[in-house]
Amino acid sequence: MTNINTSFQTILDTVEELVREKGCRQTTLQDIINRSGLSKGAIYHYVTGKDELLGLVLKSRIEQINDRFHEAVNNPATNGLENPLQVIVAGMAKTSSHEDVTNKIFIYLLSQMDNPKVSEIMNSLYDYTLNTSTQWIEIGQQHGVIPPTIDKVKAAESMLLFTYAMRVQNTIKQDAGSMTAQDMMQFMARTLGR
Repeated sequence: MTNINTSFQTILDTVEELVREKGCRQTTLQDIINRSGLSKGAIYHYVTGKDELLGLVLKSRIEQINDRFHEAVNNPATNGLENPLQVIVAGMAKTSSHEDVTNKIFIYLLSQMDNPKVSEIMNSLYDYTLNTSTQWIEIGQQHGVIPPTIDKVKAAESMLLFTYAMRVQNTIKQDAGSMTAQDMMQFMARTLGR
């Protein structure tokens, strides 16, 4: 992740650990303060509450996938769409697992959408993810591996819809579902006109 300071990364890591251990509902801001060793003021420097912090954990995961995507694109050995697409698919598969902490956070926040603050967090996360996905498609078009006729926003929306559906399905089924990485690659390739 680019330019993230140590205290903030400590907070994010602590949140992930606590959610893994206790779940989202049972994890409190006080738990985060106690476990991280940071003061209340240090945490409130970054966020106004637990839900905002949970949203930032989700955003940081997208940033990590984005960093790996750019590494794949900029790798001199990369030729074509396959390696960058594999990075995206691996990120989708991981985050949609019912056991992945970010999926637990996603489902928790989704269940809290009647709270205006959480609704704002989720809408912001959606916009950020859509923008990032649109940029990936744009980069593919610039490199000539995705046809310029593909509507990058609609393709990014399709990828997001697919990812969100996988998250919900895997949460309901409590397993990885029947979708393999190869199936995801094929879906993505079709969406991108390949």
